[in-house]
Amino acid sequence: MDSENKEEKIYPLGYEPKITPKSEDPTVRNQLLDFILKSGPTEVVDTDLFAVMSKRRSTRKFSDKPVETTKIDKIIAAADTAPTAGNFQGFEIFYVKSPEKKKLLVDACNKQPYVNAPVVLAFCKNPSRVKFDFPDYVLKKFAIQDATLAAGYSQLAAQALGLSSIWIGMFDEQKVMDVLGTDLVPSSLLCIGYPEQTKFPKPRRNLKDLVHVTW
Repeated sequence: MDSENKEEKIYPLGYEPKITPKSEDPTVRNQLLDFILKSGPTEVVDTDLFAVMSKRRSTRKFSDKPVETTKIDKIIAAADTAPTAGNFQGFEIFYVKSPEKKKLLVDACNKQPYVNAPVVLAFCKNPSRVKFDFPDYVLKKFAIQDATLAAGYSQLAAQALGLSSIWIGMFDEQKVMDVLGTDLVPSSLLCIGYPEQTKFPKPRRNLKDLVHVTW
C-alpha cells in the first residue's frame, strides 16, 4: 500500500508546490489545490477585488527578481477556481520553466520578447474533457471559454500577489504546441513577473460606448 501511495503523485513532474498537505486523503478531490487556496499568505495580499482590477496593467518589462513558489502555487490554484462548462474543466496549463523553451516561445509568439518572462503559463484547450453530448464545434467552444476564464483568474491572482503580467494571444498555434510537446491547442499565454516599474491607470472608454441596454 505504501509503495502504491508513493507512485501516485498529486503534483506534476518538475513542479512541486512549496507547501503540501501533511496527510493525503484520496477521497478529497483536488486536495492539494484546496490546501494551497486555504493556506495563509506569506506577505500582505491585496484582497480588494476592485482595487486589483483597477491596478492591473499589461507589463512588457519584467525585473530579474524570481517569483516565489508560494505565489506561483496560488496563481495556478486560482485557475482551478474558474467556472467551466458543466464543471468538466476543459483546459490544461503548461508551466514553462525551461529557458530554452521560453526563447522558442518568443519566436512562436511573433517575436514578442516579453514572452521570456520569469513565469510563463500556457493555457490550452482540452475539449475531450467536456463530456456533453454536443457536436465537436460546441465542445471546442466550451473549452476555449474554460481556458480563457482560467487565465483571467490567474491574471487577477498575480496582480493581487504584487506581481504583474501580460496576456499573449498572438502566436503560431502549431509552433507553441511543438515547444510544449502537446497536441492540445493553446488559447493564450500568461507571462508573469515583478514589473520594472509600476504603471498608472489608463483612461477607458465612455460607459455609453461599453453598455447597450436592450428592452
